[in-house]
Amino acid sequence: MKYLLLLCCSLLLSAPQINAQDLLKERIWKLSDRKKSIFFDKGVFYSPSNSRMQKLDAVRNSYVPARGFERIVLDFSDSKIPRVYGHISKDEKKVYLDLFNTSIDQQIPNLKNTKYLKDIEIFNIEKDQVSIELSFKSSVSFDVFYLENPGRLVLDVKK
Repeated sequence: MKYLLLLCCSLLLSAPQINAQDLLKERIWKLSDRKKSIFFDKGVFYSPSNSRMQKLDAVRNSYVPARGFERIVLDFSDSKIPRVYGHISKDEKKVYLDLFNTSIDQQIPNLKNTKYLKDIEIFNIEKDQVSIELSFKSSVSFDVFYLENPGRLVLDVKK
């Protein structure tokens, strides 16, 4: 009985380590302020720091077959984007975004005429933090960058 209890305790303590993602094995890159046309299917990315409070004004998308990718754009109220941390999960076919010093006042409408994007969920975690989950229909790769004046986070998505 003592050994069974010891085995159960050791399994409980090691379970979070077994199921946790090891982000240190992921590629980590700092976002650029221009398109590089380098597409990644997994990894972690982040933006330069911006401590100014702002709003997520809109999320929009477009697909032009001649370009060969779907563009998803997040529009912000400031001239620069907020501090962003993102994770591309190839296995889950999702991109997770955390936007700091950012709020959202209104419900963002559902995107229409999407090529690769299946669903977008926006969570207002705290008054100054927004989390976004982008789900995709199939395995895709991403070129992520930002633009200024006005601040926009851009995800180009291709198969």
